[in-house]
Amino acid sequence: MKQPRVYQSLASVVAASLLTLTSSPAPAAPAFAAVRGDRTSGYLAQSRSEVVARNGVVATSQPLAAQAGLQILKAGGNAFDAAVATAAVLNLVEPESTGMGGDVFVLAWVAKEKKLIALNGSGRAPSGATPARMAQHGFTKMPTLGIDSATVPGAVDGWDALLKRAGTMTFKQVLEPAAVLAEQGFGITERIHNDWLGGVAALRADPDSARIYLVNGKAPERYAVFRNPDLARAFRVLEAQGRDAFYKGEIAQAIVAKSKALGGSFTMEDLAATQATWETPVTTRYHGYDIYEMPPNTQGFAVLEMMNILEVCAPKLGMNLAALGPRSAAYWHLLVEAKKLAYADLYAYNGDPGFVKVPVDKLISKAHAAELCPRIDPNKARDPERAGDPVGGTTYLAVADRWGNMVSFIYSVYDTFGSGITIPGYGFLMNDRGGLFSLDPKSPNLLAPHKRPFHTIIPGFLLKDGRPVMAFGLMGGSMQAQGHAQVLVNMIDLGANPQAATDAARFSHSQASNTLSLESNLYDLVGAQLKALGHKVQSVNGEGMGGYQAIWYQGPPVQATNADQPVPGVYRAASDHRKDGEAVGW
Repeated sequence: MKQPRVYQSLASVVAASLLTLTSSPAPAAPAFAAVRGDRTSGYLAQSRSEVVARNGVVATSQPLAAQAGLQILKAGGNAFDAAVATAAVLNLVEPESTGMGGDVFVLAWVAKEKKLIALNGSGRAPSGATPARMAQHGFTKMPTLGIDSATVPGAVDGWDALLKRAGTMTFKQVLEPAAVLAEQGFGITERIHNDWLGGVAALRADPDSARIYLVNGKAPERYAVFRNPDLARAFRVLEAQGRDAFYKGEIAQAIVAKSKALGGSFTMEDLAATQATWETPVTTRYHGYDIYEMPPNTQGFAVLEMMNILEVCAPKLGMNLAALGPRSAAYWHLLVEAKKLAYADLYAYNGDPGFVKVPVDKLISKAHAAELCPRIDPNKARDPERAGDPVGGTTYLAVADRWGNMVSFIYSVYDTFGSGITIPGYGFLMNDRGGLFSLDPKSPNLLAPHKRPFHTIIPGFLLKDGRPVMAFGLMGGSMQAQGHAQVLVNMIDLGANPQAATDAARFSHSQASNTLSLESNLYDLVGAQLKALGHKVQSVNGEGMGGYQAIWYQGPPVQATNADQPVPGVYRAASDHRKDGEAVGW
């Protein structure tokens, strides 16, 4: 059968990349020691220019996934269609981080409705998941590998809900680029190879995982071509039969069969009951901008609490972030202390609001931030309540189209290769999100049947005067909320463009160990001064600093129209140099 033009175009991109990989010389030795060159203007350390486009733009952590989304936009699809197509390709090219065995959250601006919508596509614990059962299986704390670490996957239901709510295309159209690529294969990059190495032990423990994701018991080599025909089959089943194939049909049956073989508790009823939920996003205003995040069960409210603390407490302490600037130790000290306070509330209260009361309105209020100000000492680091910290995997993508729709989309199997369990015949891994439940009866995240666990993954969105400004996100476990705050301060307080905001050095603070990790150049700049203030400081590279993507709309308001005209302004898109990604537009 002749492939539609959109699929042929993507296939040609893939073929060209594979030809380059096989014909190019071996890479240089890793001891390459040249210093970095400068740009000609602006922020000289900026890694690349923003991508500026009017008809549509995609930003994500892997180029082939970004190209798939762009092909959908060029074929007439909107941002919602392109988001699902991009996500499907990410399932293939970043299997260590994401896939249909995981979960998804979305914040999106629907142009024709002039409305921000919020989708919670996270799954729930199976009906047999109880603390008593875990005790019977010898667990004193929640496992982070194996079938008992998995929750029911919510991603496919989330894809379906998003397309039905605001998309224009079918599964057949948006999943086919991923199916083609899964059959043809793609070249493994240095970054993805590095991530892959961290999951080898988990993959070896499951024969189905080892068969698909390992080569002679090892991670595929850098630049090797990786194919996953089983995953292509899963995409084609969804194309032909829809989301019900995953939750009621043959894929559901395969999940339950695998679970039973491993002594798990998944049932067909657990999968059939899965349904994404539409939520009301939570918000606060920061220096004239309205920041939106997902409500619990996610950590989104911690972003808002941290931003409130910065806005309310800085003047009380005689400090100004813009005046201090990012070369000042006092600037970083204030950010870290605000993070500690926000995360103390996060770990104390966050959970599934269907099971526990989370006092979100109080926690994201300016009044609560004011109550916390006396706990910040400008001259001394505070020892926080020790809790957490969730690990990270995850992928994030942002898409905008010529009609003014903007999608902020995050998607994960949680830890590296999730639970390590692959569903035979369909080539995808189950998540290990259940590892964030607790077996402590006092915890808001106490394990219970049909309960959603604490979720680290959060899409972000920015509005000003009721108009969409930016879809953004920063993946990476407990790094996410503190990362959102850092890039927002870079843009709102310091005036960075979306690309410069991510190229700037970041910190990551661990609440559990009270360790402050600084990227090496930042450590060299202020590490000694922060250590003198009492911080437990270490120098690190960018691996644990998350991966950020953003799309900023610049221009007059979008007037929703059915005419095939581009937005009156431009989109300015950015992608994190710490990952493999890119922003692409047309």
